[in-house]
Amino acid sequence: MELTRDRLPQPGELGSYSKKDVVFLLKDLSHAEDLEKPTMEREQAIQSGGHYSEMLPIEYQPSPEYLKLYYQSLEKYKEKLASAVGFVAEKILQAKGKNAVLVSLARAGTPIGILIKRYIQHRFQLDVPHYSISIIRGRGIDENAMKYILANHPDSAIQFVDGWTGKGAITLELKEAVLEFNKTHQTEIDWSLAVLADPGYCAAIRGTHEDFLIPSACLNSTVSGLVSRTVLNEKWIGPNDFHGAKYYNELKDEDVSNHFIDTVSNEFGSIAAAVQQQLEVMPESEAPDWRGLAEIHKMQKEFGIENVHHIKPGVGETTRVLLRRVPWKVLVKDMKSPELEHILLLAREKGVPVEEYQDMSYTCLGLIRSLK
Repeated sequence: MELTRDRLPQPGELGSYSKKDVVFLLKDLSHAEDLEKPTMEREQAIQSGGHYSEMLPIEYQPSPEYLKLYYQSLEKYKEKLASAVGFVAEKILQAKGKNAVLVSLARAGTPIGILIKRYIQHRFQLDVPHYSISIIRGRGIDENAMKYILANHPDSAIQFVDGWTGKGAITLELKEAVLEFNKTHQTEIDWSLAVLADPGYCAAIRGTHEDFLIPSACLNSTVSGLVSRTVLNEKWIGPNDFHGAKYYNELKDEDVSNHFIDTVSNEFGSIAAAVQQQLEVMPESEAPDWRGLAEIHKMQKEFGIENVHHIKPGVGETTRVLLRRVPWKVLVKDMKSPELEHILLLAREKGVPVEEYQDMSYTCLGLIRSLK
């Protein structure tokens, strides 16, 4: 497959991360008007047939109490996070070798991709390329971004990276999109996904199956390089553009993106033994068995939920429901779980009922309210 660089869109200045950490292959939509919609208006549009990628939610501004919880969570989980990053990074290099190119799925995957890149630099003195690109459920991966990566790294071994899995919707989207891309462009890209937490049992490489809190899930753009979630709307995105995103430069005083990266990276010197022990205990990668999705289909029948996408399992996905959707209720496995402090605080702030539901493997689960 021959691609000429001069015919492809080029990355611009976007986000608060250093380009040494990540290159965003996204079109800057900071000046696009009417891009953001109030939560209820956006939810009504989505449930009436509009696509979630065509508009952005208004950024949640955390309360001082919530921000305090974020910092406490980061301090509590930084070593655990660093160990998961180290294990995943080691498995990526085992699978892809020195030609590895990290491709994180914007935006939750971006800080995780940076941490993996930083670990590889720390451990192996190897500077692997890292890009952040868009993938959208129901609309696939950004093919212009993929072409750009292949044109600039023709001998690359691409490894897709995300933060966590829920029921596996994006994993399935990634598989379908990459297989179609391979078929169309005669490429042989590996669609496998690497994540830190895989409670859905649907990622090829994972730090753990435990549904634990990744603190970057607690916040929106202010822990993701001041970049919004990605947008695909023909009003702003043409056929020769990357998918888009907004750069919230006006939030720079609240930005903790690089602080999060540095806090976890500073643990890399002390987790070598833990990572080595985990590599010895789990030398082989497990094939995904998608048990999380099976569990969700069971719960869909039990609760009479018409749209499976209204069920968002796992700590990360439940947080997203509370931050930018219209929740119906939150189910938790154990109300006393330490992973739930920020969930319970958000639910109180937004008046969302929380119920204990023990018959699930996830720590918690967010249900979106049907507006029909």
